[in-house]
Amino acid sequence: MGSTALAATGSMAPAFAQTAPATPAVQPEVAAPAETIQSITVIGTQRLEGDTVRSYIRLRTGQPWTQVAGDQALKDLYATELFADVAVRNNAGAVVIEVRENPVVNRIILDKIEPEIKLAPRQIYSRSKVRADVARIVELYKRQGRFAAVVEPKLVQLDQNRVDIVFEITEGPKSKVQQINIIGNEKFSDGQLRGEMVTKQARFYRFFSSGTSYDPDRLAFDQQKLRQFYLTQGYADFRVVSAVAELTPDKQDFIITYVVEEGDRYKFGDVKVESQIRDFDSDRLTTTLRMKKGDWYDAKMVEDTVEGLSETAGLFGYAFADVNPDFRRDKDTLTMGITFNVAESPRVFVERININGNTLTQDKVVRREFRLNEGDAFNSIQVKRTAERIKSLGYFQEDLEVEQEQGSGPDRIILSTNVEEKATGELSLSAGFSSIENFIFQGAIKQRNFRGLGQELRTNISYSSYSKSAEIGFTEPYLFDRSIAISGDIFRRDLNSFNFFNNQRNTTYEQATTGLQVRVGVPVNEYVYFQARYGLSQDDISLDENTFFSDPDGLGPLLPSCDPIIAGRFLCDALGKRLTSSIGYTLLYDDRDNRIRPTRGQSFGISQDFAGLGGDVKYVKTRINADKYWKPFGNFVFGLSFEGGYIHALEDRGLASQGIDDVRLTDRFYLGEPQMRGFDIRGIGPRVQRVFFESQVVNGVVVNTPLTDRNQIQDDAIGGRFYYLGRAELQIPLGSGARELGLRPSMFVDVGSVFDVTRPILQTVPQREVQSNGTQGAPLYYFVDTAGTLQTSTTATNADGSARVAALRFEERFFGDSWKPRLSVGFGVNWNSPFGPFRIDIARALLKQEGDDTKLFTFNVGTQF
Repeated sequence: MGSTALAATGSMAPAFAQTAPATPAVQPEVAAPAETIQSITVIGTQRLEGDTVRSYIRLRTGQPWTQVAGDQALKDLYATELFADVAVRNNAGAVVIEVRENPVVNRIILDKIEPEIKLAPRQIYSRSKVRADVARIVELYKRQGRFAAVVEPKLVQLDQNRVDIVFEITEGPKSKVQQINIIGNEKFSDGQLRGEMVTKQARFYRFFSSGTSYDPDRLAFDQQKLRQFYLTQGYADFRVVSAVAELTPDKQDFIITYVVEEGDRYKFGDVKVESQIRDFDSDRLTTTLRMKKGDWYDAKMVEDTVEGLSETAGLFGYAFADVNPDFRRDKDTLTMGITFNVAESPRVFVERININGNTLTQDKVVRREFRLNEGDAFNSIQVKRTAERIKSLGYFQEDLEVEQEQGSGPDRIILSTNVEEKATGELSLSAGFSSIENFIFQGAIKQRNFRGLGQELRTNISYSSYSKSAEIGFTEPYLFDRSIAISGDIFRRDLNSFNFFNNQRNTTYEQATTGLQVRVGVPVNEYVYFQARYGLSQDDISLDENTFFSDPDGLGPLLPSCDPIIAGRFLCDALGKRLTSSIGYTLLYDDRDNRIRPTRGQSFGISQDFAGLGGDVKYVKTRINADKYWKPFGNFVFGLSFEGGYIHALEDRGLASQGIDDVRLTDRFYLGEPQMRGFDIRGIGPRVQRVFFESQVVNGVVVNTPLTDRNQIQDDAIGGRFYYLGRAELQIPLGSGARELGLRPSMFVDVGSVFDVTRPILQTVPQREVQSNGTQGAPLYYFVDTAGTLQTSTTATNADGSARVAALRFEERFFGDSWKPRLSVGFGVNWNSPFGPFRIDIARALLKQEGDDTKLFTFNVGTQF
């Protein structure tokens, strides 16, 4: 009997050499009968069992041996990608299969990246897997715009039939779009059409844009963008003939060329609505259509009309109403007639509400925001409102939608929302710096979805050299699962008010406030909310006795009193302990699409607080606020807001003749940072400045010259009874690259004022002689001695009887009590940085009044968990 051998071998080095199986050496015996396979033996295995190898082939004992069967065994074994070499031999029916196993991957070494590759440690190595991984890595680099990237795999042989795989990657430069050419456009310029594309030409000022890199998918998307643009301009026959991207000769960048056919421009022809739904009057709906016969054709308007008719049908409960526009193009008259066909459909009811994806948040927290219940008639407006309310919770993704699915019957619908929970805890660290406040630190922890019940637990601590506060609060938005919100806060605030003199910040009065507030709120309807509150607080206002107290009556240190010359009458009046007991309410209308980051809608609120329900303070304080948001164009969001307030004393303290207002210093309104950017803390409004003097001899005459350097003027803000504040802000959308970085810039204008306070009695204080016991004596006067030197004396006249010039210590001046607006403009950036939300504002005051204190730069930073 003869023998037959089939073999295929492959070499391990070089790593990527492709070796075809050797041609089987078959020596058939002419006219010999077919041999029967007596046995199948496997040799050469290291990790695999012989039975495992035999299971991969179709040869079985007792079968006749043929060359075709031997060839198929070779193919089957190589197809497993487990073997580097395979040989099949037949010796008179004894079949021997000799194999050499592929090595095991020990580790994979990448120079610069770790993409999702097929091969992994402890897997069996094969050339096809390596080739696939090389292609995947190259594709990943192409997606990043690096078309010159080269990936070279290398094999490092180890003992025990193991290998290390090394991918050496040469990234090459990032391929940019050097130029975009457009051929065939006559009605619109190249620049206008490039502006419609996502892909942009690489220019130095587009360093934040990711659209300058070449991406084939983006090229296809830009063709669609061009078609959409032309269709909105009436060019219904527009088409992109070709779009070609070519590498530059240096293979660094791309040049993209579009060839377009604009075609003719169409106008709307006859436009009407044909409705098969009995609740819809076709003629009446036709009159509401935005497009009119003779207007330029606009495909976007057609699309919006279809969506609008579908929403209108949904409002009447027809969730699955089918609206199909039937186009009638007339190339002779260049008109496009359209009939919007509203097909008949049954009125739909909500069969079931599904909430998916919530792991922390309980179902009831989401379900109670639904404006529809199971069994209710479907209403598309209520579905849209439901999505807005769920997004306003701030617990889930911003692109959340309420999906509509066919129910068990044609008149049944299932509403489903697939939520993706995000961090609802906030750890906020804020820092600021100014020439007046110096360094400020604030830390706050807030959990807006405590225990997954929608409850809010918060605590806040702030600290600076001149203020300290601590606060803890809790809110239950649905008490006993009813639409009743209850919340409360306990707080302690220590404030050191200040003025600024000679480059030094000086503490004036110290205010320690301890108190609590309880609030209860209920919705009046979908958009109107009412809240009532009660507050109780104890204020303790004091001055440094060593600085501001004196003993003018000489009665000793046991009876010191506040010295109005040193402290000012307004500060002396504020001293003491006072208990404030107040009740108040807020009535709010709010239809904004998102309370956290609105893009459309408006709100209006009015609130009042009445102090005098017991306690020592009596007043009524009224505030109003309003805002409106909309998208003027594209994804730009424009917001307008206004707020104002007035406080009226309910008691006559009888101190107006002394320049003391009936509203206490600590109850008045103040304005500045952070409410109004461009001005410092309490930098706007009524204030008393103490101007000091420099005396000198000019031509033999003594002259008192006031110091004008702001650093040498003592400044005290005293607040007002009225205030108003308006803001206009434009949020600017950025490219996808900047959005991925979390950048959200904006430009803003702030305008406002605080005013109306009883004019204080101002003092002009002379220098006085210091007596031996340290008390102040008679006022001093200047005179010039015979040597021409400036001297002081308690004598008011010269030897010739002429009056001497008083030696002035300071003069008080009153500024800022004006309704006239202060105006600032600036820009700011929100950045969701790796270490938390970061906000920076740069604002410049354009309108201000004498005495106002401006500030250019502010920032704060926080994080979330």
